[in-house]
Amino acid sequence: MKPDLFTAPDYYNLDDLLNDEHKMVRDATRAWVKKELSPVIEDAAQKAEFPKGLLKGLAEIGAFGPYIPESYGGAGLDQISYGIIMQEIERGDSGIRSTASVQSSLVMYPIYAYGCEEQKQKYLPKLASGELIGCFGLTEPDFGSNPGGMLTNFKDKGDHYVLNGAKLWISNAPFADIAVVWAKNEEGRIHGLIVERGMEGFSTPETHNKWSLRASATGELIFNDVKIPKENLLPEKNGLGAPLGCLDSARYGIAWGAIGAAMDCYDTALRYAKERIQFGKPIAVKQLQQKKLAEMITEITKAQLLAWRLGTLRNEGKATSAQISMAKRNNVEMALKIAREARQILGAMGITGEYSIMRHMMNLESVITYEGTHDIHLLITGMDITGHPAF
Repeated sequence: MKPDLFTAPDYYNLDDLLNDEHKMVRDATRAWVKKELSPVIEDAAQKAEFPKGLLKGLAEIGAFGPYIPESYGGAGLDQISYGIIMQEIERGDSGIRSTASVQSSLVMYPIYAYGCEEQKQKYLPKLASGELIGCFGLTEPDFGSNPGGMLTNFKDKGDHYVLNGAKLWISNAPFADIAVVWAKNEEGRIHGLIVERGMEGFSTPETHNKWSLRASATGELIFNDVKIPKENLLPEKNGLGAPLGCLDSARYGIAWGAIGAAMDCYDTALRYAKERIQFGKPIAVKQLQQKKLAEMITEITKAQLLAWRLGTLRNEGKATSAQISMAKRNNVEMALKIAREARQILGAMGITGEYSIMRHMMNLESVITYEGTHDIHLLITGMDITGHPAF
């Protein structure tokens, strides 16, 4: 196992924009990634296995619900700290960041924002500690970019609900203890339900043969006449806006996380270019390689500033869904382009598991699609600036 020599680029002195708590959170997460994640991730990706041994550490560094109040087991951090944690974890691997994102923004957030006090007390502390792991069921086999068309439904049976349907492409599904599932009631209104593993008729088959997010567990959620206690319905918000509010939080985390993947690819390519000798000199002296590296650091710096400003707006309660959408789309596209350029700098070595670049590139092919595809995010921005939806 090669040592993790990562050095984070900070071309515009963004550290000056961070407070002491932000830096402490970043340094602690970065140290954990170097010690615990980096040594195991290449083997896990090659074997297409989720390294479950990392779950305890993710909880310990506050990656599960970092912005959830301490009274519910969270760390009570601000939005920039949350973003930084996602950046540092995704520097290690997008799939591991996905696990933390889902737990925080798609499971803990809806329970905190839309749940009753009893639900918060029952689930949030155990989710924060990693005692429980959750997943989020919105996407269906026939409804991805159009979640409002979902077919999953539940019926009122007096003292309980009966849930039927299926969800697809669900991170954490194969081992999740609970699922926050979005389904339509008999009037066609979308509600959130907490489904627990072990409920009769509930199954979570795993999705295999992925070329992307290979160290992340992906699966389906199948509901065949699942009896759901009425106290498991999230009471404080319904309609499509409820799950979309969760996606805002997740997309925000991705906007930061993708920077981490880009930074790792850039740092790897820069170090390689300085060490790789061709024609008697390091390839770093060549104009074409310098062009690639200069463009990489420029795009990373722009993305860092975008994410920091968005985090400031989130802290002030001013960030719009469209602003979050822009940052997610821009930063993931940036990271994917950098991964491809970095792979070229490494030549044939770039496709091997000895370096992280090809793994990042494959992972980012999923990240650019999930939580809203690249094209859909373009249309969200288009609608926001023109006032005309083009969906």
